[in-house]
Amino acid sequence: MGTPADFPIAYPAPGSRPHRLDLDPLEPFVIVLFGATGDLAKRKLLPGLAHLAESALAPDIRVVGTSLEDLTQDEFRDIAKESVEKYGMHKLDAAQWEDFATKLEYVPQSAGPDALRDACQRARQEISAQSGVPAERVQVLHYLSVPPKAAKSVITMLRDAGLVEHSRVVMEKPFGTDLATAIELNNFVHDTFTESQIFRIDHFLGKEAAQNILAFRFANGLFEPIWNRQFIDHIQIDIPESLGLDQRANFYESTGAYKDMVVTHLFQVMAFVAMEPPTALEPQAISEEKNKVFRSMRPVLPSNVVRGQYVGYRDEVGVAPDSETETFIALKVGIDNWRWAGVPFYLRTGKRLAEGQRIISIAFREAPKSMFPPGSGVGSEGPDHLTFDLADSSKVSLSFYGKRPGPGMRLEKLSMQFSTQETERARDVLEAYERLILDAMRGDHTLFTTAEGIESLWERSAPLLADPPPVKSYPQGSWGPNAIHQLIAPHAWRLPFERGWRQSKS
Repeated sequence: MGTPADFPIAYPAPGSRPHRLDLDPLEPFVIVLFGATGDLAKRKLLPGLAHLAESALAPDIRVVGTSLEDLTQDEFRDIAKESVEKYGMHKLDAAQWEDFATKLEYVPQSAGPDALRDACQRARQEISAQSGVPAERVQVLHYLSVPPKAAKSVITMLRDAGLVEHSRVVMEKPFGTDLATAIELNNFVHDTFTESQIFRIDHFLGKEAAQNILAFRFANGLFEPIWNRQFIDHIQIDIPESLGLDQRANFYESTGAYKDMVVTHLFQVMAFVAMEPPTALEPQAISEEKNKVFRSMRPVLPSNVVRGQYVGYRDEVGVAPDSETETFIALKVGIDNWRWAGVPFYLRTGKRLAEGQRIISIAFREAPKSMFPPGSGVGSEGPDHLTFDLADSSKVSLSFYGKRPGPGMRLEKLSMQFSTQETERARDVLEAYERLILDAMRGDHTLFTTAEGIESLWERSAPLLADPPPVKSYPQGSWGPNAIHQLIAPHAWRLPFERGWRQSKS
């Protein structure tokens, strides 16, 4: 008989080289930004690329912007400068901006695939001349910041331009609108790119707080043993938005809250909360555990869903006067596995709600019997909660009953809170798109969705998509239709909070 060391675990296999999540230097990159003049590019991508380019985090990069607009180089650089100054989390000084500006080039899509290929080749040659890296080793990252219906034409353009080899492609949501369209799109993209080249992005998973779920769950002996049906009563993932359509009526009318937010965001966050421990902290193992969660999901039944539409939606420009598109959705989901059997997951999101929040709330089971006398306060404020705030200034709170100072035995809810803004590394927080672009350059799929995962979710969504319940109207500035309270009963929605977050010291 050999020692235990003679029998290593099956994965990673002996002699294999699993992807390492380290900070080894990267080869240079050309980033081709499709939709370079769009809202997402202006608000997130151009400011994020500027920060990465001028930091020590990213390799030497060049950005080739392209869109339907016919712009000169200077006009595109003016747009980029305004975006960085207006929306950038990390401000650039004059010298840094001038350096980044020299890394920007623009090619209108009307110029065709040959012009795009020539621009990429010029950028590769420029990087090669400055860094000494052979031009053929300079990789290309294509970011498709375009509407879903334009994705196929962009993929075709990349194939025609010969920009597939040594490249990766980042695709925005939604990836399909049902199982059939997701399979069709996956097959179409796979005709040009391999799965290892494809990065289906969900910016929620790029946030520090979302990744902190993994650290919290699997690194702490206090919480890992109780993360199951024996100790957790129910879980809420609540992402209300106070904003409206923001001039996206044409997109939203054909999509709605479920396709826009639940499949692409809330279910992805749910997978981090519910997944089993991966065999290694590396992309393939983590993706497999996320996919197991999706395969274990019960079908989304219309009887477990509340759809809503805010008053005034049908008056928006571009919205049909008899539209049945939901601007709000709340649903109950079950995960049919050993860990979560019988534990309901409640998900809610919508437009024009009372507040903009991004909350995960874990409700623990209450003590089976109380020794405290009536009137002590025990049970009056519901179960203990562990709450994650997915905002950029990520926070975690643990609520529990404690004795109120003074005579007698009166209890009240107390909480312990943590914020990344209170640490000495607060300045190291990356904006979600910055992190995800950097991960895509590294070839790290940990925070991205796989073809199998997205198809599983559309398959589970089939009953709802086939027979959606009618939309119920709700006032703007509310928390949605009244029917949401029957959906979650006998529990209660965690939002709105009765107690606000403690404000971090500046």
